[in-house]
Amino acid sequence: MDFPVVSLRTEFFLLIAVSLVLPVAIYMLLFHRKSISRGAVAGYGTLLITLAGANVYLLQRLSAQAGTTPNTLDDKLFASELSVALYLLPAVFAGIGVNLLSHALISHLTKAEQRYEQHKKRETALENTVES
Repeated sequence: MDFPVVSLRTEFFLLIAVSLVLPVAIYMLLFHRKSISRGAVAGYGTLLITLAGANVYLLQRLSAQAGTTPNTLDDKLFASELSVALYLLPAVFAGIGVNLLSHALISHLTKAEQRYEQHKKRETALENTVES
């Protein structure tokens, strides 16, 4: 009879790790680095989105298992209106992850446009010298 409670506890601790520990570790790593590549920023953004998905999956599993245990505390936490508040954290992490990916993509495209404009200027200058 203890198996659902043990499983519930394991998934709850996984939820804590995915919800708080790993994202905070990612933020600390991003804030303490003096320089970082666009690829790393995109990778961290993707990781935050993945963690948000894992968070939602764990919340749904815990919510489903909360109804099968006799404990009323987990029913109140995962099978009530309070569970909506638990979904805000993964939404925030996914939003930050999307912003990081967007930043990396916009930064790349801006630099690519600048290179293109410089290339066009060189071609125009070369054509003007050839015509003279």
